[in-house]
Amino acid sequence: MKAFLAVYARRIPPYRMPEEAPLGERFVRFVATGLGSGYAPFAPGTAGTLVAIPVYLVLFPLSWPLYLLTVVALTFLAIHVSGAAEVLFGRKDAPRIVIDEICGFLFAMFCVTPTVAHIAAGFVFFRLFDIVKPFPAGLIQRRLPGGYGVVLDDVAAGIYANLVLQGLAWTGILG
Repeated sequence: MKAFLAVYARRIPPYRMPEEAPLGERFVRFVATGLGSGYAPFAPGTAGTLVAIPVYLVLFPLSWPLYLLTVVALTFLAIHVSGAAEVLFGRKDAPRIVIDEICGFLFAMFCVTPTVAHIAAGFVFFRLFDIVKPFPAGLIQRRLPGGYGVVLDDVAAGIYANLVLQGLAWTGILG
């Protein structure tokens, strides 16, 4: 896995903000900061995850293939925007960049019924895996350049959280 990531990371050029950004600097800042939630003075990642809850509630009624397609499309946008935001903020994985938390939480809630208990558990498990970064999430964050490393580690954390939620729901522990 390490060899694959090392080879893959060399093929992905770091994002460079063009003179005239196709999406525009304001758009990049607005989206990357999760509609401004990344500017929260305390725990911006948690604030970004809270923004993801209404996004999830809007997307949940979609069929599972359309939900997944929408989340994957949002993830590609997040990779591009996060790479541009790193350049704008002058820092790798700047705390203000929270679009990755939004994508990760949406993966965590894939095929999960939107009850208060499920959303709360999804929030807790996603934040736990996002902070702890179990293998390969930490490796992804360290090895992949630009927006790829910023976003895909959170996608991995979201997948871990989803597996735990699905397991708890299947066993009946999480009604």
